[in-house]
Amino acid sequence: MALSRTIVIAGAGIGGLTAALALAARGFRIVVLEKAERLEEVGAGLQLSPNASRVLVELGLTERLKLRAVVPEALSIMSARAGGELLRMPLGEAASLRAGAPYWVVHRADLQSALAGAVADHPDIDLKLGATFEGVAPHAKGLTVVHRSGTIRRSDLASALIGADGIWSTVRQHLFPEVQPRFSGLIAWRGTLDATQLPKDYTARRVQLWMGPNAHLVAYPIAGGRQINVVAVLPGTWNRPGWSTPGDSREVMDAFAAPRWPPSARMLLAPVDSWRKWALFGVPDGCPWSKGPMALLGDAVHAMLPFAAQGAGMAIEDAAVLARHLSLETAESAAGIAAALKQYGRAREARVRRVQRTARQQGRIYHFSGPLALARDLAIRALGPDRMLARQDWIYGWRP
Repeated sequence: MALSRTIVIAGAGIGGLTAALALAARGFRIVVLEKAERLEEVGAGLQLSPNASRVLVELGLTERLKLRAVVPEALSIMSARAGGELLRMPLGEAASLRAGAPYWVVHRADLQSALAGAVADHPDIDLKLGATFEGVAPHAKGLTVVHRSGTIRRSDLASALIGADGIWSTVRQHLFPEVQPRFSGLIAWRGTLDATQLPKDYTARRVQLWMGPNAHLVAYPIAGGRQINVVAVLPGTWNRPGWSTPGDSREVMDAFAAPRWPPSARMLLAPVDSWRKWALFGVPDGCPWSKGPMALLGDAVHAMLPFAAQGAGMAIEDAAVLARHLSLETAESAAGIAAALKQYGRAREARVRRVQRTARQQGRIYHFSGPLALARDLAIRALGPDRMLARQDWIYGWRP
């Protein structure tokens, strides 16, 4: 007997919703379980380089995103030691022509809203809010996925289960309880401000990366350019789970105090009225990707430090590769599903590990001080804009 053509996805974040659309395009019926009662604004801004935007464009999301996404003209690499810009790497048209897809910066909530709108319009996707994944049982006809809505316990018959439920994944805990997130010793602080609060030079359509002693700062426009997203990364011991804990602005301003940080960097911080912080955790390298007809996706399997700006991008890539390996033909048997999911993991593992290593390495480089900072700054200046952009080809040029 053929298996059900239903696939259950736990988690309605960026990766889960992208996977739902990609798999539905392959002819599957999709059930998405999301424990939140409604999809709310969480997280902060996202950089979607061409490797990720290419997938979203192919899924037909351009019209839904173009009014909210911003195309940055450049990445300005700034040094606190030097007091200003070291190099301006072209993005915008240069990156788009080179990679064949746009470079976008967008608020996470705007991307999630665009994905959710496309999901709501698709007749073969059922998004269930307030539905908490509780367990899964394999049997001859596939899987029974159990979830709870309030006091009501329900189940869905499916051919596969995809855990896209984030770094604290319940599905991963069910499949691989030995794999636990690890605290990096770093805390990210995020805030937004109206673009009108800064001088015109600060609101240009570019990404600013400020590197300094034991900390760094990223800022870029979101919400169609009306707001500036600011993220400051600092060491610390506070390590509670969560994305949006209120933070004390004095901690941020003290960490970026003069004379170590120039006024031009501090100007990005002062207008932020409300700071939110989150402890940066990662999933250890080598987490298994699948077990039989069940697999993980995105942060559930490879949560990484954000210093390559590829966390969302890797989840979006995962979704595209998952859909490439799964088809109605492979879903005709449990063995076919299991083999396809194993191939999906093998196809993703090496690339994701390289991005994880790159993010860790770049985080260390950003925080150099003294002679190491001087050597870093000289090397970046010597590299030049065109060679710096070329060094991103292995990331930006990816295709599913």
